[in-house]
Amino acid sequence: MIEVLSVTSEVYPLIKTGGLADVAGALPGALTRFGVHVRTLVPGYPKVLEAMGEAREVAQFEDLWGGPVQLVATEAMGLDLLIIKAPHLYERSGGPYGDPEGRDWLDNWKRFAALGFAAAELAQGLVKGYQPQIVHAHDWQAGLAPAYLKYNGPAEVKTVMTVHNLAFQGRFSAEIFGELGLPAEAFAVDGVEYYGGVGFLKAGLQCADKVTTVSPTYANEIRTPEHGMGLDGLLNERAADLVGILNGIDVKVWDPGADEALAAQYRAGSVDHRGTNKQALTARFGLESDEGPLFGVVSRLTWQKGMDLLIGCIDDLVERGGRLCVLGSGDHGLEQALIDAAQKHPGKVGVITAYDEQVSHLIQGGADAILIPSRFEPCGLTQLYGLRYGCVPVVARVGGLADTVIDANEAALEAGVATGIQFTPVTEPALREAIRRTIMLYQQPKVWKRIQRRGMKAEVSWEASAERYAELYSNLLGRSGKNDD
Repeated sequence: MIEVLSVTSEVYPLIKTGGLADVAGALPGALTRFGVHVRTLVPGYPKVLEAMGEAREVAQFEDLWGGPVQLVATEAMGLDLLIIKAPHLYERSGGPYGDPEGRDWLDNWKRFAALGFAAAELAQGLVKGYQPQIVHAHDWQAGLAPAYLKYNGPAEVKTVMTVHNLAFQGRFSAEIFGELGLPAEAFAVDGVEYYGGVGFLKAGLQCADKVTTVSPTYANEIRTPEHGMGLDGLLNERAADLVGILNGIDVKVWDPGADEALAAQYRAGSVDHRGTNKQALTARFGLESDEGPLFGVVSRLTWQKGMDLLIGCIDDLVERGGRLCVLGSGDHGLEQALIDAAQKHPGKVGVITAYDEQVSHLIQGGADAILIPSRFEPCGLTQLYGLRYGCVPVVARVGGLADTVIDANEAALEAGVATGIQFTPVTEPALREAIRRTIMLYQQPKVWKRIQRRGMKAEVSWEASAERYAELYSNLLGRSGKNDD
């Protein structure tokens, strides 16, 4: 059995802002069958503490960045958890990273340095009887864990750094370095220093034994100046240690045959039952019922996600007989533009500027197509949910979107392998053309149903990817087989 400590700032279903939580929540269970046991270290936000069952204290720190800290062990929602109870760092209103108005907490560097520090202490035998062999850090919030281990040991504990989105890097001023508890030599190009300051993600990329990201295409993209976000040089230096492992989804949580958020459950063989969900979705967003395709969006409303491109295409989408429902929040200007579009096209466009897990499931179960015009997308889970639910993905040909959706071109349709629509370049005219193609395919019911059913048969679970992670861990430990004891 390989013992892994997963270090993450969020984990579904306890606390979630995006795909990171879904991965951190689903991967541990998927790894079990490959001889890997995962304990997850997560901050003690209010929502985490509320969901926590019976817990026992396993360690404490008298003063960790301004206050006492308890480390407690518990199990919840099928997860083996270690929770950092630090009221002065985590028990506050708002989200995991910002206040109720969406502004980043000014002490985020302390809050997530504590996460990395606690992980390193656990790896150094903090808790009697518990010794992880691998520390697996996720995104910038856990990026200091590999750095603390590199400079403070022990060398036999291996580290993996997974990048879920390179755009979020955890950059702070050099002034904080003296309070991190790292040796002076760590403030260097081959350490945590980044453009004169401290880079949490950069530290993890530099110091971890292996670096992974969440799709093969994204692993290649981030080595280019266009997508490298200033880190392409480092990533090219570490190319031999960089691997792209595609995300999966929890097929028990995302199961159209048993999903209670749907008005009607269905399988690939009963895909016509989606019509009941389409009616429910139409009613939920206050849309008119008609024969045209219903497009859905479940997304952060940001430039990265291409929402400005979508806004520019709404008039054309409606003119061609389509309708649109949007669920998400983000940039206030984009939110307002979508609200304006809904007012301009009453009954044709509906917008909910919030996140609602139940509604997101209903969109996948009731919309005809899911629009994902991202300018870059490390992996993307929304298109995987779409495939699973027969909600045809319409995606930009980038990152994990390119790796998971087979474009319905003439050859793919003839071969019966098409699962969605891809477009490139990521521009408004290209998106408009993709929408036109989608509507044209929708108007051919037999063709459309074949695309839906082929998508629903696509492998989107964690099975293959979990095996790749298990092999990565085994190789790091110098083992010949993934199930060696």
